[in-house]
Amino acid sequence: MTPTPHFTDLAHAAFAAADMDQTLAFYELLGIREAFRLHHDDGSLMLVYLHVAGDRFIEVFPGGPEPDLNRQQSFMHLCLLTEDLRGTVEELRNLGVAIDRPPSVGLDTNLQAWIHDPDGNAIELMQLSPESPQRRIARGEPL
Repeated sequence: MTPTPHFTDLAHAAFAAADMDQTLAFYELLGIREAFRLHHDDGSLMLVYLHVAGDRFIEVFPGGPEPDLNRQQSFMHLCLLTEDLRGTVEELRNLGVAIDRPPSVGLDTNLQAWIHDPDGNAIELMQLSPESPQRRIARGEPL
C-alpha cells in the first residue's frame, strides 16, 4: 500500500494586488480583516495576512498585475497544512513528487516546503509553529 500524505486543512490562498489599499478595503467589506504584515530586510512590504477564521488566512502581495476580468491572473500559490512537514515531504519524495524547495523556516516561524502541480501552480506545504503569528491570531492572542 502506498503511503498517503495527510493534510489537515487549507492554510491560505495567496494573491498579488495591483492596488493594496483597494484590495484590503474590499476584503474588509467581507469581514476579512488585516491580521499582520511581513516585511523584507530593507523594510519594504512583503505581504499582508488577512484573517479569515481559525488559522485560515489570505495572503496579499503587492505588485500584482492590473485587473483583467477576462482571465485569471493574480493567483500565486495554494498552501496545505500538515502536522509533520518533514514526514510529508519524505512521503511525497517516495511517491515521485519533485520537491522544489526543501523544508525551511519562513519569516513567520513556520516550517515550509514547496512543490508544484502538473500545470506549474506553486503549492506551499506548511507546518504551523506554536509561536507563529497565525497560531497566535487563531488563539485570540495579540501580536
